[in-house]
Amino acid sequence: MTDIKDGDTVRIHYTGTLTDGSVFDSSEGRDPLEFVVGSGHIIKGLDVVLPGMHAGDKKTVNIDCVDAYGPINPAMHQAVPRDAIPDDIPLEVGMQLQMQTPQGQPMPVTVTEIKDDEIMLDANHPLAGRDLVFEIQVVSFDAG
Repeated sequence: MTDIKDGDTVRIHYTGTLTDGSVFDSSEGRDPLEFVVGSGHIIKGLDVVLPGMHAGDKKTVNIDCVDAYGPINPAMHQAVPRDAIPDDIPLEVGMQLQMQTPQGQPMPVTVTEIKDDEIMLDANHPLAGRDLVFEIQVVSFDAG
């Protein structure tokens, strides 16, 4: 039986949970997630456990935030003037907005605080600073 190695295209089913057991994502009811092992298209902590696995293998993976979406970066918190956000957008703490980087790329941000004259936004990934747990099952793979 051949082992999965870097460069192979794998298809996995997964359920991602926080350490408290709450589910944040799952492939249940969808096609398996397909990607090339070692390509950097998924979080490092999940990518590095696949080499050596086989089709049908199941595994529970505990991933430290550093190998998931990284620690919270305080530099990703930003205050913007309240009048920089159109009046027709009803703001609430926890709401997701989409801003643009100086290069024109879309960047999701979360409203963390609303003041009379400014809005605090957080551009960290919503799972930054969180340790994650994945239940994975290798459905199939193709040698690269």
